[in-house]
Parts: sequence; C-alpha cells; structure tokens
Amino acid sequence: MTHEFSGYRVFFKEFRRRFDTTGSIVPSSRFLANALARYVREGKHRAADKPRTVLEVGPGTGSVTDKIVTGLGPADRLDLVELNNEFVSLLRHRFQSEAELRRVADRVRILHQPVEELAGEDLYDLMVSGLPLNNFAAAEVEQILNVFARLLRPGGRLSFFEYAAIRKLRSLVSSKADRERLRGVGEALRQVLRRGEIRREFVWLNLPPAWVHHVEF
Repeated sequence: MTHEFSGYRVFFKEFRRRFDTTGSIVPSSRFLANALARYVREGKHRAADKPRTVLEVGPGTGSVTDKIVTGLGPADRLDLVELNNEFVSLLRHRFQSEAELRRVADRVRILHQPVEELAGEDLYDLMVSGLPLNNFAAAEVEQILNVFARLLRPGGRLSFFEYAAIRKLRSLVSSKADRERLRGVGEALRQVLRRGEIRREFVWLNLPPAWVHHVEF
C-alpha cells in the first residue's frame, strides 16, 4: 500500500507540472493495466527456449508494469522507456525495494530517454504504450507510431490506449489550432488501426474510461 500511495503522490505532482506528457490525474487502474498487459500475460507459459522481449513505453509510476512483470516468463526480458525524471527515480527505487519487482530486476532495463532514440529494429515481441498520444502534435504521433513499427518484430503485438471520446470532447472546448491538431492525431491513429487492429477492449473502470487497442503491424 505504501508504494501505491507514493505512486499516486508522484503521479499527481507530475500531472500538475507536465500534463502534456502525463495525461491523467491518476495512474492507470488495475483493469486498464490488465487489458494493456493481456498478451504479455497470455504468453507467460510459452516454451522456455523461446524467451520474449517486451517493451513498455511511458510506464509512469509502474501500475501497468506490475501487471507486465507478473506475466513475464522465466527468461523473458523487459525494457522500460521513460522520459520523466521523477518517474524514473521511483521505478528504480521500486525495482530495488519491492520483492515482486526485485525477482525480475536482472532482466529489466530502465531507459531514461525518448522512445524515438531507441536504436535498431525488430527488437521486441510485445510492446505496451502508456503514452497520452492525444496530447501530442500529429507529427509526433506519426513519428512515435513509425518507431513502434520499426521496433516490433514481425508477428509482434502493440497494445496502447486512448481515453474514451477524448478527442471529441476536447474539440468542443479547444481553439481552432488544437482542433486541427486533434484531427491529425485521430487520422494517424485510424491509419494504424485500419491496417492492423486485432482486438479492442473498452475499460469502464478507469478514470477516465478508456479504449485499449491491440495491433499487429
């Protein structure tokens, strides 16, 4: 319970300071976290000679990370890419101090950098994104989605979320420039979903409710 309270405190502070990259007032609920980590957990019992590499982008305080960790097989590896200094510090502390996270710490890397700076291609079998894409410029969203496609192995899966009806609601109170930005973001996401969405889940029990998209590039 202590780490959950600490996580909420840090998350709320960063929300007030950097809404553009935090995106919500509280971390993801366990229901949203379970949906995002679905394919990590479903593949946990695959053959030991086929370890998976998993990437989580924008883990924040680690609410989704907790579910990913429980779904890791004995040889699976996990990379966490986080840009926020406070979240990186909290994640490092958690992997040093919490028993469930310490158990896999030798197979986890916490990378303090933008995901766009990750080098290479076909690196990951599974990717989970917690980035608030609707807060970014359309060109940034397109770039991030292209990076995801580059990093994901053929047949791999990306899971990401967006808050329900957020673009429509924000468009009602936004400036013309922001409405144009949101239209561009929506089109970038629709192109990816039209090409490769394999599953969609609606999560009521989250603040706010959210859609989870599972995609194969």
